[in-house]
Amino acid sequence: MDIIAAFALAGSYRGAAEICDTTHKTVKRVVTEELARMNGQPLPARRARVSNTEVVRDLVGRKVTVSKGKISAKRLLPVARAAGYGGSDRNFRRLVADAKRDFRRAQARASGRRPAVWSPGEHLVIDWGVEFGLHVFCAVAPWSRFRFVRFAADETAATTLRMLAECFEQLGGVPKVVLADRMACLKGGVVANRVIPTPDYVRFATHYRFRPDFCEAADPESKGIVEALVNYAKADLMVPLATLGEGPLTLEAANVAALAWCAEVNAAVHSETMAVPADRLETERAVLTGLPSLGLRIGPAPVLRKVDRLSCIRFGSARYSVPVAFIGARVEVDCVDARIRVIDTTSGEIVADHQAIPPGEASVLDEHYPKARPTTPRRAIRPRTAAEVAFCALGPAAQAFIAGAAAAGSTRLAGDLPILNDLTAAHGLEAMTTALERAVEFRRWRADDVRSILHAGVGLPAITATGADLDTGLPQARQHDLAAYAIDTLATRAPAIGALP
Repeated sequence: MDIIAAFALAGSYRGAAEICDTTHKTVKRVVTEELARMNGQPLPARRARVSNTEVVRDLVGRKVTVSKGKISAKRLLPVARAAGYGGSDRNFRRLVADAKRDFRRAQARASGRRPAVWSPGEHLVIDWGVEFGLHVFCAVAPWSRFRFVRFAADETAATTLRMLAECFEQLGGVPKVVLADRMACLKGGVVANRVIPTPDYVRFATHYRFRPDFCEAADPESKGIVEALVNYAKADLMVPLATLGEGPLTLEAANVAALAWCAEVNAAVHSETMAVPADRLETERAVLTGLPSLGLRIGPAPVLRKVDRLSCIRFGSARYSVPVAFIGARVEVDCVDARIRVIDTTSGEIVADHQAIPPGEASVLDEHYPKARPTTPRRAIRPRTAAEVAFCALGPAAQAFIAGAAAAGSTRLAGDLPILNDLTAAHGLEAMTTALERAVEFRRWRADDVRSILHAGVGLPAITATGADLDTGLPQARQHDLAAYAIDTLATRAPAIGALP
């Protein structure tokens, strides 16, 4: 029923509110506005109400912008309370959601994903993420939604395989397939869109009895379940640790926080499955492959080498340079992913990093020595005899002529130099320089060739770049396409051109 009609029938605000299933305040506002409209009076102005979230709106906006829309309301609420917010948690969640919506609207993200259907014990999806200079390894069992998050200092193959081994220990078994993106530490190459895993990854997969799989290139949606976990770990774990924690974020403290965070999220009800991931993992373990009884050594064992007087070490019958400050010292050599890393045994710092080379080769970096040395020796042209000095006085053209003749194997060059000097005296310096430049251009290295060029004079064709078409200025004939000569076209044009009927 209409509120005005209900008020006329009941005669009271509360009675009309019960009839219309609303509040008496709403009935009073509608009746007051209707009476003012009937009497021609202005509508009463509504009092402006200030939301209790206005005191922290700018703070929330800054935090959402700094975190690129990844910080959660749960982690931001204590900061807002300290800044003076006294409202409810629900109002604050709405404020954070509005701020994130405004931020993401500017990003113009493409959305729309096809949901996957997972089977228990079938897949494990892994991925790396980076935030605040710290690398985070994420793995999720899609059916149980059990999540595994750890931090590392790099994303090398040895680190990735160690993280995978720890994840298998946490799961209590090994799934049949491990799905990853085309990360360089596990990818040996790509042939016809088929990814070839590295030998170390194949050995690791054989030991744990799973099949390595790789998603399509540049297609994060194919492993969106772990992409969501990476974003969740960054927003709910890494961002609060970096922004709300005291002091710099260390790797040890981050991993301690990751253990507690994984225990928290795996014990909570998942919003997608409406079940606890830890409980579903207990069911999934029945179909997982058992762990091997023996462990696998990941990465090569450390090797010690002594730096020789050339500031180099020998590893694999090859030579690698080290900063000169370590001459005579013992260093540790680590070979991972075809990279040779030289580590100081006292500080643990990587002092040299080289690409692995074949036996008998040498990898020398200029920054390891006080001054740089050219990679190839320089064979400068140094005239010694009187004929050589007189010829080289012509400048760069003469030096280019000598270098080209030597490269071409012209054994009579020494005997041709006096003849060339006589041609210089006869024709002049400018003409001789031009002739030498043309001889170098056309690879003519004999004195007779230079004499022929000088006798030909200046009216010689020169090689130039291809130019535009020549414009002769002649009138162009009118052209018609083939459609103009069709029978129906000619029949319609016949009267106009005076054709006979």
